[in-house]
Amino acid sequence: MANNIFKGLGIALITPFTTQGEVDYPALEKLVAYQLDNGADFLCILATTAEAPCLTKEEKDKITEVVKRVNNGRVPILKYCGGNNTAAVIEEMKQTDWSGISGILSICPYYNKPSQEGLYQHFKAIAAESPLPLVLYNVPGRTGVNMKAATTVRLAKDCPNIVAVKEASGSLEQVDEIIKNKPDNFDVISGDDALTFSMIASGAAGVISVIGNALPKEFSRMIRLEFNGEYEPARKIHHKFTELYSLLFIDGNPAGVKALLNDMGMIENMLRLPLVPTNIETKQKMADILKGLRL
Repeated sequence: MANNIFKGLGIALITPFTTQGEVDYPALEKLVAYQLDNGADFLCILATTAEAPCLTKEEKDKITEVVKRVNNGRVPILKYCGGNNTAAVIEEMKQTDWSGISGILSICPYYNKPSQEGLYQHFKAIAAESPLPLVLYNVPGRTGVNMKAATTVRLAKDCPNIVAVKEASGSLEQVDEIIKNKPDNFDVISGDDALTFSMIASGAAGVISVIGNALPKEFSRMIRLEFNGEYEPARKIHHKFTELYSLLFIDGNPAGVKALLNDMGMIENMLRLPLVPTNIETKQKMADILKGLRL
């Protein structure tokens, strides 16, 4: 039976682009080194925040190699492999080189909107073929379907290599229900920066964070304080982030965090269509908050 090693601050890694729209590999190297040097406990690569649907297979392969090289075994890497065609996901798993990767993040099938039984059978089939521990990804705002707590717990009990769920339903009640009924070797990971403080207080094991791309030191400090039971100083950090949480996602993800990283001089403010940069007004508001946020 596998145990979850994805705890603390996980970074939902962005993909930096040059002004010509190519992947900016030197910026990626610097970004990963910055996160590792400032409190990141694991890296989550090639998922939503990475603009993965707009990357070629060759780009994804090269990004994986760059991240592995810079990381050099320092922290676990969670790599995305998911979709809404169960057979295709299993085939991709079989064709992928998983060396240097510690786990697989797989999303609830989107667009075709399966039932709870369909979700269960999808993940059960994937888990049976997965060469690595599996982290489920429940994000109804993107997929159109919410995996209920009972389904998550059923999978956790029936599939020993399903070790965690990245829970981004926005429902603390659902999070509580999973944590109350889950087996000991299974964890809940926050998929929502704004709810991370509350979720960790309820027993979540960490977060896969967007804001951590830009502010890993501050965000990991909040998490570590909570793990130590020091809720008051942790809450103060959480409240300093409150306005930033909403601004980051106002024009979609990762537009907000890319604007923040651009203000910090780390990347170009470039996204791939159909995503576009955050508007000037939002970017300015975030830049103003950033100035006062060095904790």
